[in-house]
Amino acid sequence: MLREELQRLKSVERPAVITAIAEARAQGDLSENAEYEAAKEKQAFIEGRIQEVEGKLAAAQIIDPSLLDADGKVVFGATVDLEDLESGSKVIYQIVGDDEADLDSGKISISSPIARALIGKEEGDVATVQAPSGPREYEVLTVKYV
Repeated sequence: MLREELQRLKSVERPAVITAIAEARAQGDLSENAEYEAAKEKQAFIEGRIQEVEGKLAAAQIIDPSLLDADGKVVFGATVDLEDLESGSKVIYQIVGDDEADLDSGKISISSPIARALIGKEEGDVATVQAPSGPREYEVLTVKYV
């Protein structure tokens, strides 16, 4: 995901903003050229984002959940089957980093309220999550490292 964004920033966004700056310069006086100022601001944003993404990738650690030995406890990388004790609905979440989180594919951020409530729990434990609608309780059905 981050590598794709970095590639897009370097190969699409950066060249487009350079072209926009060149076109704005061709219009003449730069002191009152709104297009030039907007393009320069966008260039600064793009360059800052490139540095941020490169920094994250340089510091990233790859964790293989199948190699975790957490004695059945919920930890970063674990996949957890949960049951909402109020509604009886069941969900499956994998706890991942902030940049990998994607609720549609069942990946929740380690910094989300539900992940924070689950960390350290084991099968059979109940986690209480402070949701906007009030506290919700989830029973941990299974913990897998896949």
